[in-house]
Amino acid sequence: MNAEIIINKALDNALRKLYGAVPVQQPLQVQATRKEFEGDYTVVVFPLLPISKKSPKQTATELGQAILETVPEIESFQVIKGFLNLKMSPFYWMSRLQDIAETPRYGSKPSSGKTVMVEFSSPNTNKPLHLGHIRNNLLGWSVSRILETYGHKVIKVNLVNDRGIHICKSMLAWQKSGLNATPESTGKKGDHLVGDFYVLFEKKYKEQVKELVSRGMDQEQALKEAPLIGEAQSMLVKWEQGDKEVIDLWKKMNGWVYEGFEQTYKRMGISFDKIYYESDTYLLGRELVIKGLEDGVFYRNQDGSVWCDLTPEGLDHKLLLRADGTSVYMTQDLGTAVSRYKEFGFDSHVYVVGNEQNYHFQVLKVLLKKLGFSWADDIMHLSYGMVELPEGKMKSREGTVVDADDLMDDMVETARETSLESGKLEDMTPQGQERLFSILGMGALKYFILKVDPRKTMLFDPGESIDFNGNTGPFIQYTFARIRSILRKALERNYQARLHNQPMLEKELRLVKLMTTYPQVVEDSAVSCSPAMVANFSFDLAREFNQYYHEVSVLHEQDDQLRAQRLLLLEQVARLLESSMELLGITLPERM
Repeated sequence: MNAEIIINKALDNALRKLYGAVPVQQPLQVQATRKEFEGDYTVVVFPLLPISKKSPKQTATELGQAILETVPEIESFQVIKGFLNLKMSPFYWMSRLQDIAETPRYGSKPSSGKTVMVEFSSPNTNKPLHLGHIRNNLLGWSVSRILETYGHKVIKVNLVNDRGIHICKSMLAWQKSGLNATPESTGKKGDHLVGDFYVLFEKKYKEQVKELVSRGMDQEQALKEAPLIGEAQSMLVKWEQGDKEVIDLWKKMNGWVYEGFEQTYKRMGISFDKIYYESDTYLLGRELVIKGLEDGVFYRNQDGSVWCDLTPEGLDHKLLLRADGTSVYMTQDLGTAVSRYKEFGFDSHVYVVGNEQNYHFQVLKVLLKKLGFSWADDIMHLSYGMVELPEGKMKSREGTVVDADDLMDDMVETARETSLESGKLEDMTPQGQERLFSILGMGALKYFILKVDPRKTMLFDPGESIDFNGNTGPFIQYTFARIRSILRKALERNYQARLHNQPMLEKELRLVKLMTTYPQVVEDSAVSCSPAMVANFSFDLAREFNQYYHEVSVLHEQDDQLRAQRLLLLEQVARLLESSMELLGITLPERM
């Protein structure tokens, strides 16, 4: 039984015995004791003063004495003003270690009966995935795993932005300069090849704008009247009209990109339950907009474009269809949301999208509610901060982004160099070494990204991320491998791992106390959609274990029962490291 339940039951009995009454609000507030004070759990006694009719200090003291006399799981108490600090007994922590060992999926919740849809990735088919996409994908995958562990049914979806002016830019550049280049003829991944043409378009476009400005045209007008942008806009209109030549080129180039994306997703360990395509969903969005126009929810401007007046909601006027009838992002997002709800009837929908789209999702919810969809309130935007580098922000139009594939290659190479320097892999096969380098490199990347609260902008430092001695994935991976090595040696010597109710050292108690917080960590992470909480738990547990192992003998302990108990403790530490890191999508190696 966890401490909160024991303490609330003890308080209930003590209040009845001492004052003949219990508070109306149950259970009472029980929280972890702050580190600067002695104790494990703290009860705030101020809400109890109307019952005791005594001072906070006297009330806390009387309650502490009554509880101490009747509850063996509580060893001592301390009163600090209006706070009652309770220290649990070693007997209690021993029982919690047994609970952890005997609970098959410790930290997991039973089914909630709720369905949560999580959308993440959402790439454009005009360029490869980059560092920003890595944070998006890792967040989406980890949040999905955490929500599943919390008991929800999770549907992982991806919306591929496969149409629009940006797609036409790559297509037009390939038409003009591609010389029939293909992934096969160039030896490039398809997404990289198409991305090169997107960069080429922007380069030529800028040259045209510069030329127009040099002739006396102002910058804003030049951006609109440069011949290339006009051709791209004409291509988009042809696409929406179903022009065969444009559609065939679109299918071919998108096909190249999809193959490239799939390779990158596989390497990241990412997959989806369903992939949606904007080219399918924008049509439903158009139907919703037209119906909203007929119902008076939206209005048509003089140029023929369709808008919604959101000023009553403190927003502005939002464009939904351009004057030429083409759709905008909001159009397809309306259609996608409605089709998903019809198909899955989700209880909530989490959109993992960068914070530059905060306004977009405010508007999406308002528009859906105006169209009569009450479930709009169940939409949540997991707004994450951008990833920055020491050199500055990434710019995909200029081709200066950190490519996801290149970054993963660099991380694995760094892991290779660092591991070979240690000189501990001589007896490992070349294949085993390569697998280890991949596990370490990807673990470093994933952990460094996920240990930061999603809502914060972060600075990614590849070198720092793979430090074996810091708050990093490799540090936790090394700790796990060390424990597994100890347990293998114990098995070879026929040592048993079993609880024997032997006295536990303070460092062992700290490990058990930390492990008992894991279910709450999972819950808090699920509620806030923050994998950083799980990452921090993993690091704290690994750090606490290393401090313990540095000072305490396990395999060389002569007392059989004490050694068996310590081996059980190590088994559970390794188990929770593996469980928590799995929620981050990180593999832990058996040796390194």
